[in-house]
Amino acid sequence: MDAVWLSPFYPSPQADAGYDVADYRDVDPIFGRLADADKLITEAHTRGLRVIVDLVPNHTSSEHRWFRAALAAGPGSHERQRYIFRDGRGANGEEPPNDWQSVFGGGAWTRITESDGRPGQWYLHLFDPGQPDLNWDRPEVRAEFLDILRFWLDRGVDGFRVDVAHGLVKQADLADWHYPQEPLSGEGREGQRPPMWDQDGVHEIYREWRGLLNSYPGDRILVAEAWVQPAERLAAYVRPDEMHQAFNFEYLEAAWTAPAQYAVITRSLTASEAVDAPTTWVLSNHDVLRHASRLGLPVGQTRPNGIGIGDPQPDGVLGLRRARAATLLMLALPGSAYLFQGEELGLPEHMALPDETRQDPTWTRSSGAMRGRDGCRVPIPWQADSPSYGFGPTDASWLPQPAIWAEYAVDRQRGVPGSTYEMYRTALRLRRELALGTGALCWLESPDEVLAFRNGRLRVITNFGDAPIPLPDGAELLHASAPLDTDGHIPTDVTVWLLG
Repeated sequence: MDAVWLSPFYPSPQADAGYDVADYRDVDPIFGRLADADKLITEAHTRGLRVIVDLVPNHTSSEHRWFRAALAAGPGSHERQRYIFRDGRGANGEEPPNDWQSVFGGGAWTRITESDGRPGQWYLHLFDPGQPDLNWDRPEVRAEFLDILRFWLDRGVDGFRVDVAHGLVKQADLADWHYPQEPLSGEGREGQRPPMWDQDGVHEIYREWRGLLNSYPGDRILVAEAWVQPAERLAAYVRPDEMHQAFNFEYLEAAWTAPAQYAVITRSLTASEAVDAPTTWVLSNHDVLRHASRLGLPVGQTRPNGIGIGDPQPDGVLGLRRARAATLLMLALPGSAYLFQGEELGLPEHMALPDETRQDPTWTRSSGAMRGRDGCRVPIPWQADSPSYGFGPTDASWLPQPAIWAEYAVDRQRGVPGSTYEMYRTALRLRRELALGTGALCWLESPDEVLAFRNGRLRVITNFGDAPIPLPDGAELLHASAPLDTDGHIPTDVTVWLLG
C-alpha cells in the first residue's frame, strides 16, 4: 500500500458518522487527541505510508461555533451569511424556499425558531439537518478553509479527500428542481444540470487550493469525491491546476458485462488523458454496498441503498467470485486504485443488521424506505476467536458484527493459498513490480463476452460469458481470481493475468 485515507476524526456530535464537523482543527475524544494524530502521521511516514485526511467543506455540524452564532445573530446578519439562510415562501414563510430534497430523504430545508420564539428563517442542508450547508460565495468561508488546509499541511498530512467536492457552489437563484436526488449528477432532466451539484464555480475554489498545496514541499494531493458524469465533467476536477485525482463513480456503478466495462473504462481513460491526469478506480467505499455483495445481485439491477432483514438477498458465492474478478481487472488498469477497508478479506455487506442498531440518517429520514449505509461500515474482523473479532476488548462494536464474519478474519486468511486476502497481496505486489499504475492500456480483440487488454508486459482477460474459454497459446499464468478449469480454460466470472 502507498497511502491510507482516514475518514473524519474531528470533534463531532456524530449525526452522520463524523461528516458533521464541529471543529476542523482537533480530534474527537472518542478517537484520541491531537497529539495522537501527530504520532499517527509520523509513524505512517516511517513506514513509507502517506496519510490522506477527509475534509468536509460543503457543510459544518449544527454544533459548529459559526452555526450557533448564526442562530443567535438573527436574519440578515453577517453570521447567517456564512450559511444559506432564506425566508420561507407562503403568506407567513411557512413553506421552504424551494423544493430541493435531501440526499438522505425528506426536504433539504429546516425552519428555525428565532431567539424571540417566533418561527424564523429556513437553512439549507443537502444532507442531515445537523449538517447545514456553507455559503461559498462568502470570502470568509473560503479564507477559513485555506487556513484549515494549512493547519493540517503544517502537521504533515500528505493530502485531502474532499467530501462532496461537487456540491460547494449552488446555482445563484436556488431554482426549484422537481426531480429526486440521484447518486450520479449529470446532464439531468430536460437537459439541465441539477442546481445544487457540479456548478462551474467550484473549480475556482480548487485552483486556489492547488496553489496552496503547491507551496508546500513534497507531494501533496487533493482527491475529489465528485459524483459527476459524464467522464468529461469529472475530468474537469483534475485539470493541471486543480485536483490531482477524482474517484470514478461511473466505473463503480457500471454493470458487470464486458460491453459496459469496456465502455466505462474507455470513456474514463480518454477523458482523463485529455487533461493529463490519472484515472482513479474504486469498487467499494463507505457509501455503497460492498462489491462482494453488490455483484451478487442480478446484472443491471439498480444498486439499492442498503440491504436489510426481509429484503431480497444477493447471491453471496456469486458475488464474491465476481468481486475477486472485478478486483483483478481493476488493479491491472493504469491509474490509481483505492481499496475500502475489508474488501481485501472479501467481506460481504452486513445484510442482517438489526434495524434498531442503524445509525445512518438515511434510515430515519427516509422513514425506513432506505436501509442506508451501515451495512458496509461494520468494523472488520481481525481475529476470529477474539471479542468483536479483535476490534476491541469486548464484544461491543459501534455497529454489531455478523457471526459469519469469523471465517473472513485476517488470521483465518493470512498465509492461506487462494484466500481473498492473499489474492489481494499478490495482485498488489505484481501491480507495483510491473508498474501497472503508470502503464498504458491497449485493448485486444476478444469475443463479445470477454474483455482483454495489455498493460505493458501483462495481458489481462476477464470472462463474462457463460462458457469457459481457453488460455492464449504460449501464455504464462501469473495470477488468477479463481482456479482454472481442469483443462486449463478460464471459467465464467474469472480474471487472469498472463505474461506472453
